[in-house]
Amino acid sequence: MDVFEAVAEPNRRILLDVLAEGERTAGELVAALPDVTQPTVSRHLRVLREVGLVEVRPQAQRRIYALRADGLVAIDDWIERYRRYWTGHLDALERHLERRHGESDG
Repeated sequence: MDVFEAVAEPNRRILLDVLAEGERTAGELVAALPDVTQPTVSRHLRVLREVGLVEVRPQAQRRIYALRADGLVAIDDWIERYRRYWTGHLDALERHLERRHGESDG
């Protein structure tokens, strides 16, 4: 499985959103998905670890999960070509709106 397949699953995206706010224990991540069983959350976390999006470290009896910034590079690289596309279109929209605004002032 690659990073794109991993983030295609909605519950995994929720886990990533929670981790974007900061490190969380496994228990906190299970609580973030109340309609999902603990073993299923554990499987989602394992997938996210295997594709390099999250890392885990032991702390006493707990496991602490955190995002791995370098894991998001593949997604960012892919999005970059589309970001340029939208920037150009947004710039054109801004120019169009400025022209329309100028016409209504005159």
